[in-house]
Amino acid sequence: MPTPDLHAIELAETAAAAFRDTFGAEPEGLWAAPGRVNLIGEHTDYNEGFVMPFALPFYAAAAVAKAETWEFHSTYGDGDTVRTDALEGVEGWAGYLAGVAWALNASGYPVGPARIAINSDVPHGAGLSSSAALECAVLIALADLYGHEIDRAEAARIAQKAENEYVGAPTGVLDQSASLLCTEGNVMFLDCRDFSREQVPFDLAAEGLVMLVIDTRAPHRHVDGEYGARRADCEEAARRLGVPFLRDAPRGATLEDERLNRRMRHILTENDRVLETVAILKKGNVSGIGDLLTASHVSLRDDYEVSSVELDSAVDAALGAGALGARMTGGGFGGSAIALVEKDAAPQVEAAVIEAAEKQGLPTPRVFVARAAAGAHRVA
Repeated sequence: MPTPDLHAIELAETAAAAFRDTFGAEPEGLWAAPGRVNLIGEHTDYNEGFVMPFALPFYAAAAVAKAETWEFHSTYGDGDTVRTDALEGVEGWAGYLAGVAWALNASGYPVGPARIAINSDVPHGAGLSSSAALECAVLIALADLYGHEIDRAEAARIAQKAENEYVGAPTGVLDQSASLLCTEGNVMFLDCRDFSREQVPFDLAAEGLVMLVIDTRAPHRHVDGEYGARRADCEEAARRLGVPFLRDAPRGATLEDERLNRRMRHILTENDRVLETVAILKKGNVSGIGDLLTASHVSLRDDYEVSSVELDSAVDAALGAGALGARMTGGGFGGSAIALVEKDAAPQVEAAVIEAAEKQGLPTPRVFVARAAAGAHRVA
């Protein structure tokens, strides 16, 4: 189990205080799970391809105890509390919590009612997996409380089941895997077919680099139809090619439908870019991945068509101000971008990104430095 992150402890203590205030009792334990940045490998997860996420030092913390009925409380917004005797039909933020309990029961890991207080600082709507952080914090909490030892890879599938089948968002397994499996100081190379994985050192400081995350403040939601449409395109392209997933598409294959060809081209080239990134990072050459990050963005923008004016503005401005590479990260249609930057150039890159957004009348981005943090863990 990873050493508890100090920031996760602070968030968990706030969750515990909210638990006491709301329920008039003490929680039986505190758990936390992080959001994530995907370094490279976008939309490849549901094509059984390769991804490379790392956990962010932003967490969803859960204070939890067994109870007679389900009670969900969040410190977010107005501090809502949802109470229900049944797990079916819970909506909004509480649906992610109820969905995890439902998915655990459906997967052969029975859990009973619980009181859950949630406190999270994973930016909502920024494409940094705020929902997966909620799911994974609650999943490891309920598993611990009810005595289930669940392999982390299987746990990721269970959390994905909650998001796909209960919440109704047709996401792949990248986000939950990152939250549960990433380790501090590393980026995780994950094969989404067999769940084999490798923690690859990601030492930015050794080369005088930083990774900027640019939250464009353009809301990103996986339940919107465009994400599902891209997944459907991939499934149709694979069906026409007679392969189970686009990862298996033969090189040089073409389809009569040009849109499906573009979708296929992105998946195949993105998988190649992930493999190249792994090889470069293993040589201790973080600066060498910049061109791959930028090529990934071009492919997502042109072939997969999931970028946005806000994301393109951020990427173009970062590159223009000297970033070594930049790309949108996450599902797209808003959310966040990342930029690999020399540490001394970070202020000018941030200023350029903000200035470009203001000139186009876009929301003012929030820019921060990312580090590879610890994955989901019990705090206390």
